[in-house]
Amino acid sequence: MSSSTSGRDDDAPDLVCQLDCVHGMVEALSSARWKRHQDAVMELSEHGIVITVEESGCLQAKVFLKRELFVEYEYAGEGRVRFGLSLGLLVDCLNTFSSPGHASTVEMRYPGPDMQLLLKSVGSPDACMYAEIRTRIPDTVSWDFQFEHAGNTPVTFTVKSAILKESIDDLEWPGSSIQIQMQPDPPSVILKCEGHGDLQIEYPYYSNTDLLIAFRCDREVSYRYKYKFLRATTSNIPSSVMKENRGTKVQIGRGGMLKIQHLISVARPGMPYYRNIAGGQDQTSRIVYVEFFVKPEEDDNTVNDA
Repeated sequence: MSSSTSGRDDDAPDLVCQLDCVHGMVEALSSARWKRHQDAVMELSEHGIVITVEESGCLQAKVFLKRELFVEYEYAGEGRVRFGLSLGLLVDCLNTFSSPGHASTVEMRYPGPDMQLLLKSVGSPDACMYAEIRTRIPDTVSWDFQFEHAGNTPVTFTVKSAILKESIDDLEWPGSSIQIQMQPDPPSVILKCEGHGDLQIEYPYYSNTDLLIAFRCDREVSYRYKYKFLRATTSNIPSSVMKENRGTKVQIGRGGMLKIQHLISVARPGMPYYRNIAGGQDQTSRIVYVEFFVKPEEDDNTVNDA
């Protein structure tokens, strides 16, 4: 793997990389796809690929694909290269390279002759699949998602992903909001929805450590979030995350900014976790980080962090 830019040909692509677990990539990207037609910004660098999608200036998702996830990753661009594309089209194209029981390796190349993102199957003696995705000049990200902790102690908890998804699904009410409250005494997390009636789900920390894996909170905080945005953070969690019983990390930052982080495996079944990187034998994590940021609703009745 290399990222050298010395002696670069002007016609050489900015990026050539190969991925050997297309199904895992599809799952990771699909987790950030909360509607059918969704534009995304893809950012390339020597460190990997970041794909960003957002809605209404209130919800943003980022999928981090570290260079260690790829079997080959050659970057020759200057600084960071950004372009826009359809997230749905990218997922659908990758899906065509992924078939049950067949582990295909896909090469990704950018840019093509007309600034396309090029996909090609490699390593198969029988056939070669090829796809082109049109790109565009990226839109400016409409809001700064800089996440900062409000105090010296981060306000955060980690819960089983399946439990969080089930709780948010249970709190559904048309046009409603969900209040997320954390309190240090007794240590607990409370999710509450108000409609024609009230529905409240509580995660007590000490009484059920299998449910709430981790908890840090030194003051009471409470914010409301639009249900449709909160549901988007869990609606497409891959089934593999449920089967592996993974946890989701939730943080409440300054001004009530909500950060939700999922960990999605892209390892091929039976594949060793040791990979030759930069000439050395290093153990690499085949994990994609998917992060959501949700802005709170403006509400004078919420308990702001001090």
